[in-house]
Amino acid sequence: MSSLAPRPFSQVDVFGPPDDDSDPSLRGLAGNPLAVVHDADGLDDRTLAAFARWTNLSETTFLLPPTDPRADYRVRIFTTVGELPFAGHPTLGSAHAWLEAGGRPTHPDRVVQECGAGLVEVHLEPQLAFAAPPLVRSGPVDADLTATVRAALGVGPDDVLAMEWIDNGPGWIGVELADAEAVLALEPVAEHFVAPGPQVGAIGLALGVVGRWPDPAEVGKDVEVRAFFRDGGALVEDPVTGSLNAGIGQWLVAAGRLPTRYVAGQGARLRRDGRVSVEQQGDVLWVGGRVTTTIRGEVLLG
Repeated sequence: MSSLAPRPFSQVDVFGPPDDDSDPSLRGLAGNPLAVVHDADGLDDRTLAAFARWTNLSETTFLLPPTDPRADYRVRIFTTVGELPFAGHPTLGSAHAWLEAGGRPTHPDRVVQECGAGLVEVHLEPQLAFAAPPLVRSGPVDADLTATVRAALGVGPDDVLAMEWIDNGPGWIGVELADAEAVLALEPVAEHFVAPGPQVGAIGLALGVVGRWPDPAEVGKDVEVRAFFRDGGALVEDPVTGSLNAGIGQWLVAAGRLPTRYVAGQGARLRRDGRVSVEQQGDVLWVGGRVTTTIRGEVLLG
């Protein structure tokens, strides 16, 4: 049996609410947690997958030296069932953990991350924000799959304002409903979430639902978002989802149905209070949020 080696470990909370809008006792506990293993060189795929299953978080990341000279570090992103080429909250959480552990970016104002989807820029100020990667699939959803999506969400044709592919890796389909209250009222139907296959993404039917708040100033956010997909056969709602919010922003900002700068809320039905800042600057959509370290230590892996 190979010996187990201590490796630095962080667990961070990503997309948490701002300080002035959260219960102080829940600070660092209201967004989406991410496990980060530093110095993951030498670990094989089987170990990476097993540790990600063991953490039982939506994602676990492993930091490695870059293979591209333009990158500051390389990250591999695992769910409990497999590896993803890109995901949003693991991107911000990994960048935060790498910097906090002493990482020194080549450029003072940004980190360049290498992942399965290529190079992703993460700006450092005023908060960490990643440049949304290009969509790998966009456009209308065919009629049969549209019917499956409506059945999975338990809604009728008149409840859906718009639906499109907004896939930047995980396989998201975006669904716009009439308002935020309609989004929060959803009770998805697990049996209609189809398994992975050529028609859907690597994690099966992955749905991102969005609706506007009528008075953003009152609630501190412009839209409400929820994310649903299968994980090991079970229906899962993700607390706060960077890749999905990137896809929603690219879709609805370009369509003129959302402003070029807005805040999305996510996780309310899960007793979270996630906030995602989205801003279009020129040709780039930036997706940012607050990251807080909750756990520091070592993990024994070999």
